Amino acid sequence: MQADKKALVVEGGAMRGIFATGVLDAFLDQGHNDFDFCIGVSAGSTNLAAWLAGQRGRNYKVITDYSCRPEFIGLGRFLKGGHWLDLDWLWEITIREIRLDLETFAAQPLPLHVVTTRVEDGQAAYIQADACNLEQLLKASCSVPLAYRHYPEIEGQPMTDGGVADSIPVLKAYEMGARDITVVLSQPLGYRKRSSKAPWLVRRLLRQTPALAEAMLRRHLNYNAAIDFIENPPPDCRLKVIAPPPGFAVGRTTTDKRKLDAGYAMGLAAANWHPQPSTDTL
Repeated sequence: MQADKKALVVEGGAMRGIFATGVLDAFLDQGHNDFDFCIGVSAGSTNLAAWLAGQRGRNYKVITDYSCRPEFIGLGRFLKGGHWLDLDWLWEITIREIRLDLETFAAQPLPLHVVTTRVEDGQAAYIQADACNLEQLLKASCSVPLAYRHYPEIEGQPMTDGGVADSIPVLKAYEMGARDITVVLSQPLGYRKRSSKAPWLVRRLLRQTPALAEAMLRRHLNYNAAIDFIENPPPDCRLKVIAPPPGFAVGRTTTDKRKLDAGYAMGLAAANWHPQPSTDTL
């Protein structure tokens, strides 16, 4: 792929994705889609899909309504051997009631690359979405290991949460020729991921998938390497960062609607910008 492409990269983070939901809904309001391709991870990929399908408010409803229901988040169910985060239920009901507009998604020209993690070797897979594979691909990218006990298959391979192998795929965007990259984060600027406090437990819980266990234990290294790239990009790369402000109070499993609404409003506000040659961090 030739250089000097413009890319949009969106991080995941489960319920923290409400910030990117606000950002991308504002992009729809502004008609801002000046990119050559986009890459999304987990909730970031679902946000991008709704944006490309022109469905303003769709993912706001997914996060603030469907994802907050006990049918989706259930710690007691998890302790009894079920899913903590029941993606089967979530995908079934949202496909039935507020499905992504696959026809509009297919008709628009901007490529969406969804990040998943291969269970077999723990490596990232960057798969271009189309109307046929989109829903299963998004489900695979959102499948948090252990919290969701299945591994959706993509092209015959079991996959899991893309954030395990590449939470913020800015380096991949650069490798794909992007030299103007806009990245939407799910944590305030300055956040660094820490290593696991109990690597022995990770290896034990994922003993049937050892490569995935090791990928989980390397996650902080890959995450922080992406932050290093963002803070010190190569001389030929222009980066714009849209990140939650310090007061962002949404965690991975936050269901407090006031906090979610505040996070969404922060995303709307952060996206009210007009790209200028000197813009770096927002």
